[in-house]
Amino acid sequence: MLRKYSVLLILFCSLVWATGLSAQESRNPAHVRSKISIYDFGTKGVRVVYTDDKLWEAPNWSPDGKYLLANSGGALFRIAVAGGGTPEKVPLDASYVCNNDHGISPDGKQLAISAAHGNAKGSQVFVTTMDGGTPRLITESAPSYFHGWSPDGKWLAFVGERGGHFNIFRIKAEGGAEERLTSAPVYDDGPDYSPDGKWIYINSDRSGSWDVWRFPAEGAGANDAKAERVTDDASEDWFPHPSPDGKWLVFLSFPHGTKGHDVKTKIQLRRMPMPGVQAGMSPGHPEVVTEFFGGQGTINVNSWSPDSKQFAFVSYEVLP
Repeated sequence: MLRKYSVLLILFCSLVWATGLSAQESRNPAHVRSKISIYDFGTKGVRVVYTDDKLWEAPNWSPDGKYLLANSGGALFRIAVAGGGTPEKVPLDASYVCNNDHGISPDGKQLAISAAHGNAKGSQVFVTTMDGGTPRLITESAPSYFHGWSPDGKWLAFVGERGGHFNIFRIKAEGGAEERLTSAPVYDDGPDYSPDGKWIYINSDRSGSWDVWRFPAEGAGANDAKAERVTDDASEDWFPHPSPDGKWLVFLSFPHGTKGHDVKTKIQLRRMPMPGVQAGMSPGHPEVVTEFFGGQGTINVNSWSPDSKQFAFVSYEVLP
């Protein structure tokens, strides 16, 4: 029975990829098997670290390289990179319902989370200690979703819906006023800093399809004039993540025509050389690293290994 089901799933995924079905036509299953996996760029192999018959999302790699931080059921867990163990729950107060946008500070001492808490109308960004101390509210407005620490640990980049549009903001990790970095009436998402701190990479539909863009870390300027397009092919690209050594950019690619990322379908993990530090770049040509059934929750946040040799992600299987 399982083998028959797997064959049907493979046939379905192939159809989705070949025809470029829209998000509405692709599947967003309620019951899945999650496989938290690691891709090795040297061996080109995939190793499954943890499997569970429920939804797990968005692994972060710890700065010391020993564990992955992932979310499931509104809570956060540490999962040993070596595999074989039981996930260790981060002891956060259960009133903070975490989503898949979270990240460990560069020094490994703090944790930024996006969570629903109290009477807030949506997700807000909080900072806490790695042992699950009382979170500090960083963003008053909701919804706000954390995505990246600046390399010096001083800033948090996040996406927020303000005035009916999702744009990119930054705010000091210690708190303060949020600073708007993009302003076009579009949908921007997934901000992540380059390791030299000079650029922020995002995905955006400002070109009419989903592509990777970048702009200076201080902001895209008036009318987003400093924003530069990084990818421009037929795939719908989401969640770009620069490698710690500054050599590679990895991102998720959905089939052409997919309207958003809140869907699970056959997707590609792609990479390309990091663009140069000078402005005025030309869009690059990505290569496919691997293909699998995934989507929302696969790599929302940066999950490169500290040595830039491996990358963590989540793939899914639909359960009956």
